[in-house]
Amino acid sequence: MEMDENLASVHAYLCADGYVIKNPETQKHKYYMIGFRNTNLTLLKDFQERFEKVFDTKPYLIERQRCRIGSKDIYEKLTKKFGSFYSWKWKMPDLNNDLSKNWLRAYFDCESWITCKSHQNRMIGVDCVNEEGIRQVGDALKRLGINSLLKKRTTRNIFSLKIYGKDNIVKFRDKINFLHPEKKEKLELAIRDFMDYKWIFPEENDELIKFLRKLLNIKAKISISNWIVRIISREEKNLVKLSEELKRLFKIRYKLYKRTNGIGTVYYELDINKKEDITILINNGLLNKAEEEKWLKSRR
Repeated sequence: MEMDENLASVHAYLCADGYVIKNPETQKHKYYMIGFRNTNLTLLKDFQERFEKVFDTKPYLIERQRCRIGSKDIYEKLTKKFGSFYSWKWKMPDLNNDLSKNWLRAYFDCESWITCKSHQNRMIGVDCVNEEGIRQVGDALKRLGINSLLKKRTTRNIFSLKIYGKDNIVKFRDKINFLHPEKKEKLELAIRDFMDYKWIFPEENDELIKFLRKLLNIKAKISISNWIVRIISREEKNLVKLSEELKRLFKIRYKLYKRTNGIGTVYYELDINKKEDITILINNGLLNKAEEEKWLKSRR
């Protein structure tokens, strides 16, 4: 049973959504079961095909439920080579970068989610109870040039690995990607959302004011802790131009900062923190209703 792209993928599927089990020794009737639970038919078929290539036998497929097969021989081969597949005990095999891509693709296809909150939060995330295993995943990503953040939940014994930033998410797409159709499509949406970096400001005042209302209704957020209106952009020129127009049209004062997030991505932040200036934003429809309501509640 030589390690190749098929076995690497099968192993990841089993670690993520699978099981390699036998019944308790106290029971007379013995059974050995290998299975992969998933509702996505594309992943179920991929597991079935790769499993057959490795073990020369095809597991039974139940659509939108699982693939499974009973085999003492395969059970013993898998557990002897890899140990436990239980969710808190599995370990990522020692793989070269090419095989790591296959393993990570199958694992993320099963376990990950993609967040795409336009112009605010784009990320790929995974939650896992297995600290050693998820740290190995982070190390494997790092060897592929993909940075991630790993944190333990404060309320539960769960570890969250998250991939942020355009460069890291594009590298994930180019080097790993998804087979899962919906996740693959959502990843592309997240990447496309990064592309709208340069803000095009109209020249005519009437059109410019409409543009500013639309832009700030999306981008401007009030921080509850200190009541600062913040607008963030990856491009400094966007905020320089925005601040100039806010000052010219509405006499609004501001502060502009260069920031760096936890994974080293540089971004820029425009802050408006004077009560009179925030009132001007509200009176001219430059804040959306939710942010306006935050401000009004704070003044009561």
